Order: sequence, then C-alpha cells, then structure tokens
Amino acid sequence: MLTRREFLSLPAGSAVWFAASSQAAQTRYRTDRKQGAKRVKASHLPRWRGFNLLEKFVAEQNAPFLESDFEWMAEWGFDFVRLPLSYRCWAEPDPVRWFDLKESVLKEIDQAVEFGRKYGIHVNLNFHRGPGYCVNPPKEPLDLWRDERALEACAFHWAHFAQRYKGLPNTRVSFDLLNEPGLIAEASYVRVVKRLVEAIREEDPGRLIIADGLLWGRDPVEGLVGLGIAQSTRGYDPMQISHYKASWIGGSDKWPEPTWPLQTSPTDVWNKDRLLKERIAPWKALERKGVGIHVGEWGAFQHTPHPVVLDWMRDCLQLWKEAGWGWALWNFRGSFGILDSGRADVQYEDFHGHKLDRAMLELLQGM
Repeated sequence: MLTRREFLSLPAGSAVWFAASSQAAQTRYRTDRKQGAKRVKASHLPRWRGFNLLEKFVAEQNAPFLESDFEWMAEWGFDFVRLPLSYRCWAEPDPVRWFDLKESVLKEIDQAVEFGRKYGIHVNLNFHRGPGYCVNPPKEPLDLWRDERALEACAFHWAHFAQRYKGLPNTRVSFDLLNEPGLIAEASYVRVVKRLVEAIREEDPGRLIIADGLLWGRDPVEGLVGLGIAQSTRGYDPMQISHYKASWIGGSDKWPEPTWPLQTSPTDVWNKDRLLKERIAPWKALERKGVGIHVGEWGAFQHTPHPVVLDWMRDCLQLWKEAGWGWALWNFRGSFGILDSGRADVQYEDFHGHKLDRAMLELLQGM
C-alpha cells in the first residue's frame, strides 16, 4: 500500500487513477495471501496477465529491475511479471565456477520479488539461460541434455532459488524451469525436468513449478503429466506476423507484409479458427489431464503493421480468455511492448517520458 508521501509524490494526473486501480490490486493480493498456496495449484493456474521484464535477460545488460514497471502495471490493472533470467548474471559461464553465486546480483532479484509483493503482482522466475542450455547464442560450454555436470549445476541453481524463497506463497512466486526447449527428444527433456523438480522440492516441496512446452514452447509435453507441475505455451503463431523483419529470424525481411487473417498460399490460411484448432485444442487436451496452462510469451515485433498487430492480438486474447488462460506479453518496454516499441505507425502518447501505445494498452486491459 502507498504511504501518504508516496501518493502525494505521484505525477499530476496519475494519482486518482493509480489510487483506484492499485487499491484493487492490493485488495486482490491481500485476499490471495490469506488463501496462501492453497488457491494457486499447478492443475489450474489463475488467469494471470502481464509482461516479461528483460533486465537480466542477458548478462551483458544485467541491470536491476525497475520499481516503476511494477507500479505502472498495477496502475493499469495487471498482476503478473515473468522474469527471463540468464544464470550468467549471477555466475560465471566457466563450468569450473558454475557453483559460485554472486549474492549482490541475487539481491536484485529479491528486490523484484519485493516489488511484486508491494504492488500485488505475481513474480514468475524463468531460466532463459540455464547452465548448459539457452535457445539463443552463444552456445553453452556443456550440454544440459547430455552432460551431468551441466544438469547438476542447473539443479543446484534452482535449488538455491527454492531455498531462497521458501515460505513465500505461490500467490507471489513461481518457477518456470527452462525457456523454450527446441529440437530436443521428449525423453531427454522429461529426464532433465524431473531432476530440476526434485531439486526444487527437496528445498521447498510446495513451490509452484511450470515447464515450457517443446519445440520452443509450442507443443504440450505428455511425458510431464503426473509430476504436479503446470506448463507454459507460446503465442507467436503465425511467425509471419509475430516476427516480421526480425533480424534474428533468417529471411524474415523477405516475407510479404502481413495481414490478418494471413494467406500464406492459395491453400494455407492463418485465422482465428486455425489458432483454435492448432494452438489451443492440443493444450486444452493437456489441461483436462490436470495440467494448468499459461501463455508465457507472445507478441509481435515492431515492424508488423500496427492495425494488423491489434487485429491478431484481439483474436489471440479472445481465445485465451475463452480458454481461461493468462498470458505475459514480450515485452513491457521495447520492440514488442506497450512502451517505447519503436513502431513507425503508432501515434504515441507521452507517459513519464516514455512513448505509450495507448491502443495496445487498452486492448490488453479489456482482455
């Protein structure tokens, strides 16, 4: 809850709206806290909605998280942040030193968890890069799926976080084990996930744990059913919309300018019905087996025409709302986000020195 001094220091024009919306978030948080971990179960996740924050996404940045992000999310009615983390922010990439953790950096993650408590926002910790695996370059020195030392180190890191946040209710904190396993055999993935789950539960048996789907988060993992963990899907289909002209996707600069619905050939069309059939139905089948679902990442890069983005987002959001799933946009500030996205076809609104995409914000708020 804001103190009187904090309230009076808010910029002109924001105090009344913040007081109402943040009060609602704080009331919701206090209710959740009374319920404790019982209300949040891996078999049926709350419909948390929010954003990814990228301060420790790569070691080259490794900045503290910003309290203002949490404040503004609460002001706008959101209740979830996913923190994609690189272990290289708090440990060296040398396998010899994988077990030496930098407390000063870990305290900055503690601070983000505290911001979540203060503003009534759930904090989901994700290893975007764990010892032995990352979907992005550079390649790790050892392979998590084959090398025991990498798996031992990854389990050690997760066990440390489990011990660190033991006692905090699942309404406040959850763990998302590994970001986007790619072309990996299901048996190999299941073996690694089981080891990480065991390491966490040895320290904190009740912690809420989430595992990303296979094929970069797109496909549900039947082999994890029965572990008592939830799973995270993605909202990037079709890639021709979400990653149009994305420099890290080879050839995307040659794709035709997208529309929605998207006709990729005379016989191939992406539309809302196809998303329901291919990206919702398989996950609903998994959900019926007692696995909670959340959309851990989604969004469209800055070069996709803004009207197309909004039309596509609206269909995605409606499908997830009907499914009862929450989501986390990639990102909050940046090229997929509602602040400072760098889109050339948006009439931005000034917001505390940032460029706010009001149309996108209001779409998200309505869903």
